[in-house]
Amino acid sequence: MTTIMENADWWVLGTYFAALIGVAIWVILQKNKDTADYFLAGRNVGWFVIGASIFASNIGSEHVVGLAGTGAESGMPMAHYELHAWIVLLLGWLFLPFYFRSNAFTMPEFLEKRFDARSRWFLSVFSLAGYVITKVSVTIYAGGIIVSELLGIPFWYGAIGIVVFTGGYTVIGGMKAVIYTETLQTVVLILGSVIITYLGLQEVGGWQVLKETVGPSHFNMWRPISDPDFPWTGMLFGGTIVGIWYWCTDQYIVQRTLAANNIKIGRRGAIFGAYLKILPIFIFLIPGIIAYALSQQGVLSYEKADQVFPVLVKTLLPVGLKGLVAGGLMAALMSSLASVFNSCSTIFTIDIYKKLKPNTDEKKLLSIGKVATSIVVVLGIIWIPIMEKIGGGTLYQYLQSVQSYIAPPITAVFLLGVLWKRTNSQAAIVTLFSGLVVATLRIMAEIYQSSLSGGLLEFATINFAHMAIFMFLLSIVICIGVSLATDPPNYAAISGLSFGTLTKEDKRVNKESITTIDIILSIVLIVIVIAILSYFVG
Repeated sequence: MTTIMENADWWVLGTYFAALIGVAIWVILQKNKDTADYFLAGRNVGWFVIGASIFASNIGSEHVVGLAGTGAESGMPMAHYELHAWIVLLLGWLFLPFYFRSNAFTMPEFLEKRFDARSRWFLSVFSLAGYVITKVSVTIYAGGIIVSELLGIPFWYGAIGIVVFTGGYTVIGGMKAVIYTETLQTVVLILGSVIITYLGLQEVGGWQVLKETVGPSHFNMWRPISDPDFPWTGMLFGGTIVGIWYWCTDQYIVQRTLAANNIKIGRRGAIFGAYLKILPIFIFLIPGIIAYALSQQGVLSYEKADQVFPVLVKTLLPVGLKGLVAGGLMAALMSSLASVFNSCSTIFTIDIYKKLKPNTDEKKLLSIGKVATSIVVVLGIIWIPIMEKIGGGTLYQYLQSVQSYIAPPITAVFLLGVLWKRTNSQAAIVTLFSGLVVATLRIMAEIYQSSLSGGLLEFATINFAHMAIFMFLLSIVICIGVSLATDPPNYAAISGLSFGTLTKEDKRVNKESITTIDIILSIVLIVIVIAILSYFVG
């Protein structure tokens, strides 16, 4: 394999890595005193860093590779998922006050405080398994594509090399190392991607030429309900169900806001992260459409959709900028890997190991968290061959389809848990297990669909986003039904953890955390989301 990098590119890339190592060393030298320091950065992180970290955690290499590939192949429908910026607001305004009041380190720990230990155990194990099949394996796979294309080295060498480098500073520095290196990576990633969008538009002949070249269907977010891949009902409603799970209940994202020292800072970080969340449409999805237009014009070619972004880098960027964008792409890979490493070690250490051995001292807990990370990575690598059989080919569709099956029961339990005080522990665990059974059946049906027929084939092939809607409605019915059929919870024990159990003091603290500027910024963001949804209509 040959590298596209020249001497100037290597110098730029080297400078970026030197800066990254510098930040990591600075953080590592500030020793982690205890688990709060290691897993939540001492709960003393500012809103800008929280927002940047939320964005960098979300925008992994699967976004860069997968979203650009989907843009080239299918156009704008996946933009619905990027407009989940409004759901990030939901994290700050609805869920975060409950999480802060619970004083929980993790989402499974919050479930135990709201329900019971069974729900905590379920979500702990389920989250770790989910990270292996939706985050670790996808990120390593996408990273392998990026590094092998850009540096001209074999797929596995590149992927594992980055894993070792990222794992090193994550294991040693903990959450603090992750969250501060992600701030630097966010800047590099956005800068590099904006440059490639700008140069791509110039190369294709401008916005109007781009629209004419690809045709109206590529710019239409609103496909018919009968569309086999992206029905608007599934994208809008099914996507929202997945979005609430991902942005409001998943340790991977929520952990960033819990690193704030109060609700106001955490909420403001979520608002800033919501604004950044809109960017992928313009810096990843539209470059994918640009690549499709350039292939129509005969300027470039690609064999697989997942190669689109690296091919754009090769074709469009001058010497020096290739190094910067290569750094941005590796930043995406490392930031999402670092986040998932830290989340896995947090969940395993706090929710599983400490639960089994409550008297373990802080120093040993830190060591256990570090060991847990490497095991998750190995499992993620093993899952990659299975991953390629699910989701219809492009990486981003694989990711969204699997998340559409695991999200609905968790979304239902968290939503009802905070909105309706009558939701009890029996309902929570029954809902979670029912959802797991349906999700497992669906994934198995997708893997073996070539040998299915009749109703089973229909179950295997119903659109993934529509499947999320059906699973969510089933989960809501089960949760409400079981709650009403069994005894109500002890309301004193869940004080402050559900709307019906808020004390006067809880309401006062929450009211004091709200500022006019935060309300205005949130409304403006919703207006922007509606404007984008309105613009991309075929």
